Formats: sequence, C-alpha cells, structure tokens
Amino acid sequence: MYTKKTSILYTGATGYVGGHALQRILTHPKANTFDITALVRDADRAKLLESKFGVKAVVGSLKDADKLTDLAEGAHLVFHAADSDDEPAMKAILAGMKKRHEKIRDTPILIHLSGAGSLTDDARGEYASQTVTSDLDIAAIDAIPPTAFHHAVDLMAVAADTEGYARTYIVAPGIIYGLSHGPLFDAGVAKRNLNQVAFFAEAFLARGRAGVVGKGASIWADVHIDDTTELFYLLFDKALTDPAKLGHGREGYYFAENGEHSLYALCKAVGTALVEAGRAESAEPTELTAEERATIFGGDVMAFLNFTNARCRADRARRDIGWKPVHTTEELYRVAKLEVQTALRKQVGNMSA
Repeated sequence: MYTKKTSILYTGATGYVGGHALQRILTHPKANTFDITALVRDADRAKLLESKFGVKAVVGSLKDADKLTDLAEGAHLVFHAADSDDEPAMKAILAGMKKRHEKIRDTPILIHLSGAGSLTDDARGEYASQTVTSDLDIAAIDAIPPTAFHHAVDLMAVAADTEGYARTYIVAPGIIYGLSHGPLFDAGVAKRNLNQVAFFAEAFLARGRAGVVGKGASIWADVHIDDTTELFYLLFDKALTDPAKLGHGREGYYFAENGEHSLYALCKAVGTALVEAGRAESAEPTELTAEERATIFGGDVMAFLNFTNARCRADRARRDIGWKPVHTTEELYRVAKLEVQTALRKQVGNMSA
C-alpha cells in the first residue's frame, strides 16, 4: 500500500488544529514514506519545519493561487486545515487536483477541516434547539443551505468528488478545546492559537465577570483537541490504506464531538475560575450589552454566531474508522479554569512588558 513515497500537501501546519494533526501524522509507522510539503507564511517557521521535522516548506499564503494550484497538482493527498471559508483557496487547490487527475489519472485525496458551524441557527442565546444532526443523515446534510457558515467551501469539495477527479473528506468539529501541546508547539512552529474557551477567558477576565448573549441557552457540540487530532489521524490512515468502504463526497462528512454544553454552562465555568482567581465576585454570567458585544466580538455578527445552536453526532467516525474519543464535556469545564490561568499570566506579562 505504501510502495513508494506518498506526496502530501499540507496547509495550516502552524495552526491550532493543523499543528496538532501534523505532529500526529509524523508519528505514523510509515511516516518515512510520506513526502510532505507545507505551505507556510512565515519564513522562520518554514526553516524550523524543515530542520527539525523533515517537512518541506514553501513560503507563501492561500492568496498565492497559482502556487497553491501547482502544489496541489503535485500531491496525492491534500490536507487543508488553513481556512474553512476561503473559497478562492479551495478553488485553487481543486484546480491543481483536477490537473493531476487529468494528466496522470491519479484520483487525489482531500481532507478538509470545516466545522459544525454549518449547522448554526439564529438563536442569539435565547433557546436550546432540539435539532441534532447525525453525519450519517445525508439528507439532512444535503439540506444545509449553501449560505451556511463554512458550507460554500464544503460544497466545492463535494462537487469535486461528484465529478470524479478527487476523493474528498470533510471533518466538521464542534467547539474544540484543550491547551496546545506537542513538539511543533514546543519548537515554535505551530502557534498557540485562541480557541473559543481561551477567547472567553481573556474577554471575561478583562470584563471582570463572565457574560452571555441573551440567556446563554443555546447548545454546541464539543470535542477535545486530542480527540480531534486522533479522528484526523485515523481518517488520514484509512483514506490511504483502506478507502473502499470509507464514505467520501456527499457521504464524507465527519462530525467531531464527544458531548455538548450550553453556552451558559461554559461561561459560568469561566466565571467560576475568575472567582477562584479573585478576579470576579460572582460566577453567574450576566447579559452582555450591545457596547460590550462590540468590544468583545467586534459586533453582533460574531457575538450572535458564538451563541447559536450547533448540535451534532459523530456517528460516521465512530462506525467507519474506529474513532473512540475519551475526553468528555466535564473536561471542557476543567479546561476553562486552565485557560483563565493562562489569560492571567498573559495579562501580567503584558503589564510588565
């Protein structure tokens, strides 16, 4: 199955999800047969990738369409974890994959990081939706409007699979949580990006109390970064070694979740950590004013998006690739405390700088 080098194009190697997934892929027992090229914006990080991890690095960005197309044409597998909403970038990647298929009759593989944000509604924190979508429910996924968050790019990937020049897999996690860790992060290649929990921790620390939009009643699926990483790894391995029974295209949506939480409960967990740190008097979140929503989120679009409903079940990954997540929502609340501690250290560092 791995009789020669497998050419791989990787985007998002310096990011939160992409960095964790790449360092896991580099532990694969056949990693020495992978010829990985990463598109990286920062020249110093590119040098570190090459010198410390043996990953070829090309300096550039998703805006370099011609370069992206050329790199995709040279890859049997494209792992795209850089931007879930960049339509021109996806167009460039798919153009390269199509060229490869037409020239050498290879059917390249695309693994794309999307998100459960495609399921969001307009709850604005006022209610908990009763709609829970399984990734085995193809009709429900087909019914997602093209205008939904992330979905325009998802549909481009699905169309490529339908046309037959690529096999595409879309991974759509709920809220991802967990502290960044591992060799790529320790080496300074991957950035310790803000996830939603860390963002809330910093924002509510500055506010002096946890807050919510509306009642905070809306519900999101959640998944730990380590479980998300393992899903990517298992999917990557299966797509290369045993793809015959692996759903792809319209049947290639893989939600990632191992529980769910109300936004109120998450924000209260941050509030509890603030009280324990002596930075708030009450753990109970209060409703954010319009001015606070503008300060924290930059306006109501992102504020309301953070307090939508997005409930899903990762049935396909559990059934088809043997994914067994181990971290539960209770850990999300424990991580909230760690993120508050990190935010406190960052605040002290900024004050002393």
